[in-house]
Amino acid sequence: MKAEMKDGAPQVVMNHNGNHGKFSHLLASQDRDYLLSPTGAQVKVSDLEGKVVGLLFAANWYPPCRGFTQVLAGIYEELKSRVPQFEIVYVSSDEDLNAFNSFYGSMPWIAIPFSDLETKKSLTRKFDVEAVPCLILLQPDDRKEHATVRDGVELIYRYGIQAYPFSKDRLEQLQKEDKVKRDNQTLTNLLANHHRDYVLSHTHTGLKKVPVASLVGKTIGLYFSAEWCVPCAKFTPKLISVYEKIKHELAEKGEEDFEVVLISSDRDQASFDSYYSTMPWLALPFGDPEIKNLVRHYNVQGIPWLVIIGPDGKTITVHGRSLINLYQENAYPFTKAKVEELEKQLEEEAKGLPALVYHQGHRHDLNLVSDGNGGGPFICCVCDEQGSSWAYQCLQCGYEVHPKCVRTVERDDNVLVDTTGCF
Repeated sequence: MKAEMKDGAPQVVMNHNGNHGKFSHLLASQDRDYLLSPTGAQVKVSDLEGKVVGLLFAANWYPPCRGFTQVLAGIYEELKSRVPQFEIVYVSSDEDLNAFNSFYGSMPWIAIPFSDLETKKSLTRKFDVEAVPCLILLQPDDRKEHATVRDGVELIYRYGIQAYPFSKDRLEQLQKEDKVKRDNQTLTNLLANHHRDYVLSHTHTGLKKVPVASLVGKTIGLYFSAEWCVPCAKFTPKLISVYEKIKHELAEKGEEDFEVVLISSDRDQASFDSYYSTMPWLALPFGDPEIKNLVRHYNVQGIPWLVIIGPDGKTITVHGRSLINLYQENAYPFTKAKVEELEKQLEEEAKGLPALVYHQGHRHDLNLVSDGNGGGPFICCVCDEQGSSWAYQCLQCGYEVHPKCVRTVERDDNVLVDTTGCF
């Protein structure tokens, strides 16, 4: 999810010296021909000419901006050590100077001064920036085809430093490599490498090594998660419950066809050990190089994230979290046929739901909607989990909840009467 931004006013810019370079037109003003560096020094806008430049639209008040900035900073430092012809310019949407200073203090690149509101508005309008974080990547030569790349956030999450110089040719090459990886994907080349052919498992005496080869032929969930992540803390217990129910049902049939592997984003070994100790499944070792490869391969932009791999080693879905939220253990084995079957059941159940309810957690009536009549993917305002298909939605303010999360009340002369026993 991204935070919405307001559109800005147009502006014609020029620096003091009348420099008509590409970046001087974009980033200078009549009163300013410089940008700020993290040390507070002034950097001439003209110094950017001939470089690949990223315009980072972000704000301190929006958590995804802070998360992306942390990722981008690591890539920026690595690139700058090898490629001086690269730079990033921060275009702030912070609410005040203190917020700007606090957020910019975590950034290693240059920035438009917080006081220059007109230039920031001009850039927002020119590049149609409607949400943050947003990373616009500009080539030094406007005459090159596709000189402007607008989906820089996705590219950084997906490819990292490999995306440089963010040109059309480089991106096409990466897309071709992605296709080859998908076509040749196996569980072994996803989880193993030349130095490691195992994953970890709990035992009474500590961790043991489980050969990746022993997982081939099973349905595997790759669980991207971390101890520091608040949504993960809510989803992990639910996934544990579903996992144990699926394993129990399979064991009664004499089958061992399902497993989950933790792909950790924890920041240190102690956090990984603490978090993994609560889980009944397998894990990649902390800090394993394949973790970054898997994050890029599946374009993981937020956690928790659950990818389902089929017995043939191919990806069934990257929406495992949503399927767990919707169908719990009934989602297994997560195939398209199974999901279609469950959707039909949901359609039948929805026929018995009221078209309009008054929910105890909201001040307006909620309408029953589906994908076909105004619904779609959403975050439930009660349980904070993903949802899709059927929902109860407020047409006035966009409030949405899962049908199972609705707590209805009756209104009688402006008095709310509990009908669920939940008050």
